Amino acid sequence: MSDVVTPVELENTYGAHNYHPLDVVVSHGEGAWVWDEDGHRYLDFLSAYSALNFGHRHPDLVAAAHAQLDRLTLTSRAFHHDLLGPFCAELGALTGKGMVLPMNSGAEAVETALKVARRWGHEVKGVADGQASIVVMDDNFHGRTISIVSFSGDHVAKAHYGPYTPGFRSVPYGDAVALEDAIDETTVAVLVEPVQGEAGVILPPADYLPEVRRICVQHDVLMIADEVQSGLGRAGATFACDLEGVVPDVYVLGKALGGGIVPLSAVAADADVLGVLTPGSHGSTFGGNPIACAVGRAVIRLLETGEPQRRAADLESTLRDGLLPLLGSGLLEVRVRGLWAGIDLDPALGTGRDLCEALAERGVLAKDTHGSTARLSPPLTIETADLELGLEKVRDAIREMNDQRPSTPDHLAPPTDRPASALDRKSR
Repeated sequence: MSDVVTPVELENTYGAHNYHPLDVVVSHGEGAWVWDEDGHRYLDFLSAYSALNFGHRHPDLVAAAHAQLDRLTLTSRAFHHDLLGPFCAELGALTGKGMVLPMNSGAEAVETALKVARRWGHEVKGVADGQASIVVMDDNFHGRTISIVSFSGDHVAKAHYGPYTPGFRSVPYGDAVALEDAIDETTVAVLVEPVQGEAGVILPPADYLPEVRRICVQHDVLMIADEVQSGLGRAGATFACDLEGVVPDVYVLGKALGGGIVPLSAVAADADVLGVLTPGSHGSTFGGNPIACAVGRAVIRLLETGEPQRRAADLESTLRDGLLPLLGSGLLEVRVRGLWAGIDLDPALGTGRDLCEALAERGVLAKDTHGSTARLSPPLTIETADLELGLEKVRDAIREMNDQRPSTPDHLAPPTDRPASALDRKSR
């Protein structure tokens, strides 16, 4: 018996248990593919929650990182460096906004946007200090900081972290009437995901985002669009808001902005909003560091060609057509926007986790969310044949789960907390 301690054993012993990963140990990747320690190959249908929109080790992004590593990696914001200004100018041009504030994680960028909105509300709109309110959406996901989980509806993410930050009102996503009713003289902003990613790729109703924009203008309230997951090509446009003809006051960006190489996020808005910040009123040691700016500029150059956005838009029909035949035969609902899908598995077949385990058995990596829902978000650079191969694996996994479905009539079946996983007999 070997005494060698595996990486997973070390992780389980010394790492905090804040995730429940699939039983796959990835060692290297390229494009849409990753390999485990034993050389097994997997299609990446998660893309690190859209942080890898351009795939693993995109040559342009890796080259930008390598080149900058040989020059300069960090100065802090105590000094200027030669890439921050160009990065801000180029991201400003991409977003159409006059100012950019780079940070690190998506959650940090959301927190920044919330702080800016409150300060803008006090200094520009005239809301009494300490009274600013922000309207958010039910089933949102904007990160896991104390303030953000304070308005989360996810019990697991929120439980036992109180006392919670006040000043937020939550309304149903897609209900413009409820949104407008929640706004009063203290309201400074509306925070919305153009597509709710963590909730299961929930698409906005027709005309909802234009209504949000109208309401915000009418009531002198900032519209903050969290495009951390939906932005930078994922939805088939530079921003998901573009598909609705909507321009928010504030963009919150992250994940793919760092090319899957470095943490990089940003808040983009015009000077009448971001201009409320003054030296010392907000900051970040690593925010806008040279290596992040180098990679971020390379990401912007890719997006400026329009090719990643077009590819996501073009492959949307392939993704949808590969999933729709499963409706009524294992799937209850399919939602697709660009190269991004949320699929609701019939609970009688199993959980979303069961499906993702079945997919991993077949060489496809995906992630479940909220019970029987799974998300699919392959890199925008994926080859059409590889996308079709992955979708065939999805269909095959659901066919097997159907085959394993108990034939006993429901009224005779013994009670159970959840259907047994079809993968309890793992055989990779």
